[in-house]
Amino acid sequence: RPAKKSKSISARPPRRRRADGRMVGWVSLAASVLVIAGLVWGVVVLAGQHRAADARQAREQRCVDTASQTVVNMYSYTQETIDESVTRFVNGTSGPLRSKFGSENVEFLKQLYRKTNATSEAVINGAALEGIDNVSDNASVLVAVRVTVADIDGVNKPSEPYRLRVIVHQDERGQMTAYDLMYPNGGN
Repeated sequence: RPAKKSKSISARPPRRRRADGRMVGWVSLAASVLVIAGLVWGVVVLAGQHRAADARQAREQRCVDTASQTVVNMYSYTQETIDESVTRFVNGTSGPLRSKFGSENVEFLKQLYRKTNATSEAVINGAALEGIDNVSDNASVLVAVRVTVADIDGVNKPSEPYRLRVIVHQDERGQMTAYDLMYPNGGN
């Protein structure tokens, strides 16, 4: 006789305990707050870096603009505007460059321009920042310029290219001036 199969009670899986809804909610809320705080902190840091980069770029551009304008002021004049042109150039200088233009030298320069009976126009071909010394607040800027001189009859002489290194100084008020001027490698 075959053995009788015993009826076994089917094994039910053990009943799972229900999660504590409040605890899950609080842990989820805390994790969400931490993630959001981390994201906000990251956005604030990135915004600060972006603002610092914009300020640095604006300062560098102001240095290049100051150097370019100095070179234009130095080489551009007409017979009617010699006084204003020379004064504008000298007022935009400081340091060693300013000391080269004492009142006697300024008057000599004006007389020299008048004696030539010429006009001069400068066009900037390019200008580039070499670097900024944050200790002295001086920037070195290379400027390439073409200068065209016209005689009293308005006949243009062939334009001359020049390369200059302009040292731009920023004072404590943020004003930028041409601090020194030199020709790279002693040439033009």
